[in-house]
This record gives sequence, structure tokens and C-alpha cells, in this order.
Amino acid sequence: MFDENLNAFHAEIDESIPSDLIIENAPLSDLSTYRVGGPAALLVKVEEESSFSAISKGLAKFPLPVLIMGNGSNVLISDTGFRGIVLKLGGFFETIEIKDTTVKAGAAAKLPVVARETVKFGLSGFEWAVGVPGSVGGAVRMNAGGHGSDMAASLIEVTILNLLNGSLLTVPASELQLSYRHSCIKSTDLVINATLKLMMGNRDEGERLLKEIVKWRRENQPGGQNSGSVFTNPKGDSAGRLIEIAGLKGLRVGSACISEKHANFIQVDEDGSAEDVRELMSLVIKKIEEIHSVTLKPETLLVGFDRDSV
Repeated sequence: MFDENLNAFHAEIDESIPSDLIIENAPLSDLSTYRVGGPAALLVKVEEESSFSAISKGLAKFPLPVLIMGNGSNVLISDTGFRGIVLKLGGFFETIEIKDTTVKAGAAAKLPVVARETVKFGLSGFEWAVGVPGSVGGAVRMNAGGHGSDMAASLIEVTILNLLNGSLLTVPASELQLSYRHSCIKSTDLVINATLKLMMGNRDEGERLLKEIVKWRRENQPGGQNSGSVFTNPKGDSAGRLIEIAGLKGLRVGSACISEKHANFIQVDEDGSAEDVRELMSLVIKKIEEIHSVTLKPETLLVGFDRDSV
């Protein structure tokens, strides 16, 4: 039934979306900052709003699992890939519009780009995002944050497409149940854009703050193949601190290891394995429970595994 639905869905959207934007058995490792993971049954690159009608109608007729990919940070895709449809936004959805202190950013706009653009316009309040390797859509869904702020601090509203029925809604931030690394946005809800309210600031001061944040990130967080923070911080504490004082820096499972630079990062060797990452995550959770009696919660979304958890 899956193959039949997949073929029928492909045929349904092929009439409305250019064929070069629809890829069967598409590798996903290049779309993830971990640089690991198998293929998607079907990858659809969505670059225009007009594509949504065909996609929604196709999914209504032929139900299939759907994964929305942003910048590929905070996601771990299994070595066997994802048996479903992956939607990757680009093109039109990378636009940023700034009017006075209001910023409307497409879901595919990269957070560092939005941070720099707002500073360029003399605005303040979004500088924190310059060091976060994600996109606006994903950041809204998980209420991403850093350096003492998060999306909730400036978010006014979002435009959301319900992929199951094709409805397009503008939802106030107050209705998103935003809390630490959480919102009520469902996996079948696609964030189209987000509207932010910032403050007037000083461009020179903003540029200085951007440089400070980038410098701090380079000095305190590793580069290479990783996906940012692996675990959310327990209330009143730091996941990285708990992992470090447990002596787990450098702990390795196959091709994956805990960063020596920051204990809440997992780095993966070139041509590494997603299963190694998940096993290492499970091992860290177990050891932190044994040593600190604290249960760490993954910030990373696990996709395509037998069970989508650690």
C-alpha cells in the first residue's frame, strides 16, 4: 500500500511542481548538519506557495508520513532513511521583509541571516540568533533560543499550513503554548512565515554584539559534523555541565563521540553512522541517571528509527 500511495502522490503533484524539484530515493545526509542518514522515499523541494495546494490534495488522497526539513540542525535521520515524504522549503520562503520594527521572515530563512539583516536595519532583540544554525520555521516550532533569549521573546504571529486539509491560518504567538524548547505546533503543521516585533537599536552596538556572540560560539562550541545541543537543560542546571562533571567528554560509540570542547555536543566522523549517535545518546542518558539521578531529555528529533526516541 505504501508504494502504491507514494506513486500515486508523485503523479498527483507532478502536474503542479517541476519534475526537477521532486526526487525519488533522495539522500538526506547532505540536508542534515550531522551529515549522516539514509534516503527519503520522496523529496519535494517547495519553492513557491502555489505548490501547497497540490501537496495538500495529494496527502489527503494518499496518506503518507511527512517530514518537514529546515536547515537540518537538531535532527538525526536513521541510516535506513525516512519512508515517507520530505518537504524542503527554499526560494520564496527564504525572504525577509522589514518595516519599522516589524520583521516578517519566511520559514526557510536562516536565523543568522535574519539576525544580521535586523542589525543592519538598526534593530535590536534578535542578535542571539546569529549563532544558531537553524531556520525560522524550525526555530518557531521548538522555540529555539540562546544567549538569554528565544523566539518567544519577539514572536508576534505565524502563518501555518495544515498539510492534512490545506487550511492556511495566522496564529498569534499567545496560542502556540511556547515554553522552553516547546510549542504546540504539530508535525503535520507547516510554518510558512513568522512575524517578529523588535526594538530600535544602535547598528554599531548591534554589530559589536553579533561579533561577541560569534566569537563566543567559536571558542566554546565545536565545528564539524554535529547538530548543536543534544539535550535540553534540566530546570536550574545545564546538560553540558552534568555530562562534563560525569567525566563523559570524549566518550565514543563507533563513529560518534562526546565533544571535548562542549559536553552537550556529539560529533560524528566522516561517513559516520546515525545509529552510533543514537546509541551514544542512550548511553549518556543512562550514565547521567546513574550518577546524578537526572533524566536528560533529547533536544534532537529522531527520524526513521524503529522507535523515534532514545
